[in-house]
Amino acid sequence: MDQNKVTEFLGRAVSDLGATEAAGSVVIGHRLGLYRALAEVPATPEEFAERTRCHPRYLTEWLRGQAAGGYVGYDAATGRSSLSKEQAYCLADPAGPNIPAAYLIALGMLRAEPRITEVFRTGAGFGWHEHVEDVFVGCDAFYRPAYVDRAGVELDPGTRWD
Repeated sequence: MDQNKVTEFLGRAVSDLGATEAAGSVVIGHRLGLYRALAEVPATPEEFAERTRCHPRYLTEWLRGQAAGGYVGYDAATGRSSLSKEQAYCLADPAGPNIPAAYLIALGMLRAEPRITEVFRTGAGFGWHEHVEDVFVGCDAFYRPAYVDRAGVELDPGTRWD
């Protein structure tokens, strides 16, 4: 067995696992408006809690995880977290690529895993329409900016998906 190939494969799998685990945090951040709030002004967890009306303990852990994954920035000197222009565009701007919506699709599709596993056994099939609503909402939100951009239409900056 080639140990280098094993190591390479494990690296790929761990990377995929990290992305899977990040999905929940990213969707939570979007649903609670955390990315939009952080895009406005950098904040300590306490300042962020006051602004978002979320519990500071959970925000502290969320911000740490987001910083570790490269989704938010962290300034050790001030203790403040922030979003770069690029991060804000991808995570909080309705005209951007809407990364949280892509994760919403993935989480929604994973909810169907037990049924899809069963159809592998039975051959009964699983219709697209049988997915949970998050799959459809996520698809709309993730793909909309690209379709709108191609059509030459501007998005209303207040457009949100929940």
